[in-house]
Amino acid sequence: MAYFYDEPSHTFSEYLLIPGYSSKDCIPANVSLRTPVTRFRRGEESAITMNIPLVSAVMQAVSDDRMAVAIAREGGISFLYASQPIEQQAEMVRRVKGYKAGFVASDSNLRPDDTLQDVLSLKARTGHSTMAVTEDGTATGRLVGIVTSRDYRVSRMAPQTPVRAFMTPFDRLVYAREGTTLKAANDIISEHKLNALAIVSADGRLVAFVFRKDYDAHKENPLELLDAQKRYIVGAGINTRDYEARVPALVEAGADVLCIDSSEGYSEWQKDTLAFIRARYGETVRVGAGNVVDREGFRFLADAGADFVKVGIGGGSICITRETKGIGRGQASAVIEVARARDEYFEETGIYVPVCSDGGIVQDYHITLALAMGADFCMLGRYFARFDESPTSRVLVGGSYMKEYWGEGSARARNWQRYDMGGAQKLSFVEGVDSYVPYAGSLSENVAVTLSKIRSTMCNCGALSIPALRRNARLTLVSSVSIVEGGAHDVLLKDRTGTPVK
Repeated sequence: MAYFYDEPSHTFSEYLLIPGYSSKDCIPANVSLRTPVTRFRRGEESAITMNIPLVSAVMQAVSDDRMAVAIAREGGISFLYASQPIEQQAEMVRRVKGYKAGFVASDSNLRPDDTLQDVLSLKARTGHSTMAVTEDGTATGRLVGIVTSRDYRVSRMAPQTPVRAFMTPFDRLVYAREGTTLKAANDIISEHKLNALAIVSADGRLVAFVFRKDYDAHKENPLELLDAQKRYIVGAGINTRDYEARVPALVEAGADVLCIDSSEGYSEWQKDTLAFIRARYGETVRVGAGNVVDREGFRFLADAGADFVKVGIGGGSICITRETKGIGRGQASAVIEVARARDEYFEETGIYVPVCSDGGIVQDYHITLALAMGADFCMLGRYFARFDESPTSRVLVGGSYMKEYWGEGSARARNWQRYDMGGAQKLSFVEGVDSYVPYAGSLSENVAVTLSKIRSTMCNCGALSIPALRRNARLTLVSSVSIVEGGAHDVLLKDRTGTPVK
């Protein structure tokens, strides 16, 4: 006979936090949101730790290289979508790793005989205004000059004007020799009021650039997530079909952490994928797995070697798995059970395997609830899809700006690998929809508001860290009437102009 759970499964909206004692030290400025991403042993630290508990979903409509840079600046991680050719995904990884480094390899290079039109075309392609002029037009050729936007005026110059006629020549450049430290390079930039400093080898070849904006960006984004070489940390999704080719390409490109992107993780397919990675790379390659919704699924993936385990089936805003297949579980109930399983596993083995709550986030406070229930971090799709940095188009719908947003199981994405059960290489039926989400502006501004809410709520609970929130939190189920009572009610609302809202 089938097993029946005695308790109904619950969503985040059915819970509220009960305030706890707040000392004078419990102010948002003192709250730390640092959280582990990958497994670690008792007495050790996680190899990867985020400064905020947010990662972006492995989705075409959410996570490309631009999103990865934006999230890393805030202290989180983006997982580049896997439903694309291997080399294309690897190139995304390389772009993120090359975007921010103390010493940046030049990706905008010209020859002296190139023209102003070549300059404009290159700028349009790369988005960079600082361009190296080398003898052979390569990133490591002999440096003969630099072109910036200050060196030319499109309205006053012919498109065929050669670069050598308006570039700043090498003998007029301020540069530094190979071996100069990053601190010394930034000092030179400050002293000479430069935007970029070329690093040149003893034989005159270009080695790299150091940019003022990178230094300024770090000051403006103190929580930015960097690796040991001061490059942005980036994740990448993989599947259980082509992992033998995809994983080596992503590792070679520099991906910091991988995530098996699958609709259901309690499977031999994921075990085989993890076994391949561990046999080839040991523990040097970090990879999360999922999704699961119960204790058994968690222990299966933890025993298989997953670095973190994703929780959630059917809770995403564009996911229709529950109504299509009748499987899933309320996200709150799933997180609570899996988090308890994680703690049991830690007590038994001395190995801590972080839990990622994936799906079910509608309101900002749901993130805080997920953390209080035991999640180490949350994976978000709809939340990040709303911002300028997502890869989708902004469109006007019914007089309001929206962003396109579609699921990996939709007819538009047709990511059959995510839902593969060993059949034909196609999507047999859809498990996601094609939709719009309200456009919300820049990621940085919105994330700042969300984090402010999380920190404030944690202070209300007397917690200055995520582990403290987990220990101190008291949660209560609420009735449907309580949910209504929690919003504006029994009043006539006004819009910002003071006009009553009908």
